[in-house]
Amino acid sequence: MDETAYRQALSTSIQRACPFEKSLLTHCVACAKAEKRNIAEREAVSCNSAEAFDRCISLRDLLRHNFTFALGKSHIEGALPHAQEMRMQCGGLRGLQFVLDGSDEVADVAALLARARQRFGELEDIPFSEIVRFVKTHYKSR
Repeated sequence: MDETAYRQALSTSIQRACPFEKSLLTHCVACAKAEKRNIAEREAVSCNSAEAFDRCISLRDLLRHNFTFALGKSHIEGALPHAQEMRMQCGGLRGLQFVLDGSDEVADVAALLARARQRFGELEDIPFSEIVRFVKTHYKSR
């Protein structure tokens, strides 16, 4: 299957593509709202909850904004290289889990974000400096 045909099949079969797809596919984190689908020989992840999807999009955007300096960039436009994206996604989610309860195992991203909103109010109020510090000292790529 060529790339154009794959992209067309992907857009018709997945309504809400998970913003943390790479983290889920590498088993770095898990999510109860995620649904994996096979398209041709590839695997894709969709979200079965519009509310959870919106929260995840917001968190991903906040992580991108707060990780610019840690990734050695002045700003982020477009896609990041895979290793930097994984550092931001896996490290960011594990860092948020650590800030909330001292563990770095993320069993459910949707539940993690719900707990973060419960504790901090809005996602913008999450202490991202602590998350970035956690990632710098604890996150190791494969």
